[in-house]
This record gives sequence, structure tokens and C-alpha cells, in this order.
Amino acid sequence: MSNRHKKNVQKRIIATIITLIILTAAGFGIVAGASYLVNNTDLFRAKDSEEASEETTEASEPVSEADDSWAIASKDEISDNYADVDVSVLSENEVSDEEVSENEVSENEVSENNAEYDAEIESIIDSMALEEKVAQLFIVTPESITGVDVVTQAGNQTKDALSEYPVGGIIYSASNFEDPDQTREMLSNTSSYIKEFCSVEPFLAVDEEGGSVTRIASNSAFGVKDVGPMADIKDENAAHEAGSTIGSYLHDLGFNLDMAPVADVLTNKDNTVIGDRSFGSDPEKVGSCSVEFAKGLMEEGVTPCFKHFPGHGSTGGDTHEESVVLEKSYDELASSDLLPFIRAINMGMPVIMASHISCKEITDSELPTSLSPYMLTTILREQLGFDGVIITDSFSMKAITDLYPDSGKAAVSAIKAGADVILMPADFHEAYNQVLSAASSGEEIDEERINDSLRRILKVKLGRYSLKEDTSAP
Repeated sequence: MSNRHKKNVQKRIIATIITLIILTAAGFGIVAGASYLVNNTDLFRAKDSEEASEETTEASEPVSEADDSWAIASKDEISDNYADVDVSVLSENEVSDEEVSENEVSENEVSENNAEYDAEIESIIDSMALEEKVAQLFIVTPESITGVDVVTQAGNQTKDALSEYPVGGIIYSASNFEDPDQTREMLSNTSSYIKEFCSVEPFLAVDEEGGSVTRIASNSAFGVKDVGPMADIKDENAAHEAGSTIGSYLHDLGFNLDMAPVADVLTNKDNTVIGDRSFGSDPEKVGSCSVEFAKGLMEEGVTPCFKHFPGHGSTGGDTHEESVVLEKSYDELASSDLLPFIRAINMGMPVIMASHISCKEITDSELPTSLSPYMLTTILREQLGFDGVIITDSFSMKAITDLYPDSGKAAVSAIKAGADVILMPADFHEAYNQVLSAASSGEEIDEERINDSLRRILKVKLGRYSLKEDTSAP
């Protein structure tokens, strides 16, 4: 072969190689471009959809543009190499998306419902005269409002009294009960009178703890089971059953508020005022049993009231008879006495009763808790985050009457301290008139302060609260 021929062959080989390189590069470019068009544009989607439609059987439903089911192949349509692929993941993803959507809708509905509830409450408050608003801040005995020695019926005298003072609630004692029918009629009439005059459901309350404090179960005419003292309750299930039992017969009679459970941790063996009314000396047990007792009541339509904040189980005295001072620091309270109340607050329980115990180590004052701005507002509201109703213990107890012989001054002081409801003032009319006067002038109590209490009270009365997950449980 001549040198010239060799050079021509070499040139052809080089040209062929260059051509192959160019073609290969062009091929990659075409593939990449096509891939981009398929994945990022709508250029081929219409055609793909038409081809997919032609491949479906006549029995198949037409696929809508919004339906992504075309992306899911059944096992029969997958080649043998992939016959065992689990396609349930795709279905699970679809369900998960639906659940997310449902959760979003549910949250929106809750938000809308809350807005409606708030608007309803504001509408009720706006419709009330100041006199009606102030009356809602009191739960009284039927005797204190009617002047009758012992009330066993709600007739014209009760109706006339409630037309002038449509109070927030009535609390009954054992002497008011004769039998189930009499009790139902008395409570039903009372409720209808109050709703007639102020359009707000009243609290119909009783102390029914079980054991030594039973206004109904202690009366054989009612034929109901006494669940016994809380000290005999062994665990949460038994506490729940006790609350459910009491709630059932109270609701049947017409009550909607029970001044229970006793959430006091019994750490003083000489304490007689609480004694076997407590679930015991272990704060965790007292907390869990109190909560379960309350749940049992609520399931039967009865609102619970946790008492006696900040805890009466460490004291030696009795606030029914005298002033009682609790010699504990806040840290000591927080490690024991407060734990059941903290648990109740974290779960969203609606009502707490403030005791008349003085916490001098914490407040530097001998004021009872029920009159202490620091205990009610700073600690209970702000530090512990309670946004429910604060009811005082009875204002006819000597711990209050010895300090404030003037029922009106005591009631005004309690409202200013942060209480929402005054329970059983020694002189209701005096208490009511002084709170009304203070709110009318605006000097001691602003009307908006009254409205704040009404918002909390109405939220409970209308059932506009819900329990939260128990995050305090160990």
C-alpha cells in the first residue's frame, strides 16, 4: 500500500471517529431534551392521556383530570418481575393526605365554633344590665335569698326573690331535701325562674363528696349508694366509678355542679377537717384520683369543683371555726399540696374553689387565699395558668366573718383579688349591694372586670370548655 493510500485510510478512520462522537453527543442531547419536555411541560401529556384511555377496558370509569388514580398500577398490570411489590404504600399516602385535609378542616371548624361561642357569650353579656351581671357572681343558699327558715320548695316566694336577684346559682344542704320528686320539682322551678329573668342557666349545686359529706346519699328516701370516703378509694378506676355514681344520681335530680372532688393532700395526721375526705397523702395518687373522680362527674353532666386551693391537708385548724395559717413556702407547696391542682389545671378542669387558708410565708400577709390578689391572680391565674372559674369557699365561715364582719367589704375584696364567684356570703343582700355599688361607680371595680368573670362563668354554664391531654401524669 502506498503512503498516499495509507494517509487516505487514516483520514477516513479519523473522520469516522469524529462523526461517531458527534452523533453520540447529539443523541444524548436529544434524549435529555425529550426527557425535559416530558417531565417539565404539558407537551406530551395530552397524548399520553389519550393512549392511556385507549388501553383501558370499556368497563372502566372515565378518569377525571383531578383523579390521580392513573398513577397507581394494580399488581396484575405490573410485569412479573414486580408482581410482589407492595402498592399499599401509595394507598397509605393517599389516606394520609386525606387525613391531613380532614385535620385542617377540623381545626378550621373548631376555630369557627370558638368564634361563634365567643360571640354568643359576648351577646349575652351585652344584653345584661349591671344588676344582672353582679347577681351572677353569687352562689347562695335558698334561705338567704328568700328569708325562709328552711326551703323545701320553689314557689312564688322563690320566684319573687329571683326576679329581683337572678343569682348565678343556688347551693342546697341536706335540710332542703325530702325525697326525689320534691327535689326535682324544687330544682326545676328554681332553674326556670332564673332563666326567665336573665336567660342564663343557674348553677344548681350541692356538696356531695361521698363518705362523711353527702347531702343526698345520707338520706334513705333517695335510695342511692354512698360511695364511701375517698380515703378508701384504692386507684383511679375506683375514683372514676365513684364520680360516675355520684354524677348519675345528681344529674337525675337536676344538679349541675358538685363541690367535689377534695384535692387536698393529707400530710398532717392531726388534720380533722379534711381527714378521710382526702384520697390520701401521696400527691400523685390524690392528683390522679381527683381527676378521674371529676371525669366521672362530667360524663354524667355534672361540673366538678376542685377544692380547697392551695391545699387544706397540711393544716391543723379549721377555717369553719377560725383563721388558719399554712406555714409553707411556695416551693414546699409546689412539691406536694399544689400538685393535684396543677394537674387539674393542665387538663383544663373548669372550676377551682379557693380556701380561706392564709399563706403568710408566700404573701407576707395574713389575708386568706380567697381574699389574696397574690394567691388568686399572681399564682393561680398567672403562674399556674388557670383560666376557669374561681369560686370562694363559703363566706359564712369564721375565717372570713371574723376578719370582715361586713359581708359587702369581704365580697368586694374577693372580686378585686380575682375571685369570680362568692359562695354563701353571711349577708347576701349586703354583699350584693356593695359589689353593685363598687361596679356602678367604677372606683373599686371596673365593669369590664365583672365582664371577665362573666365570660368564664358563661363558658362553664354553656359547656364551652373541653379537657386536654393529661400531661402531668408521671
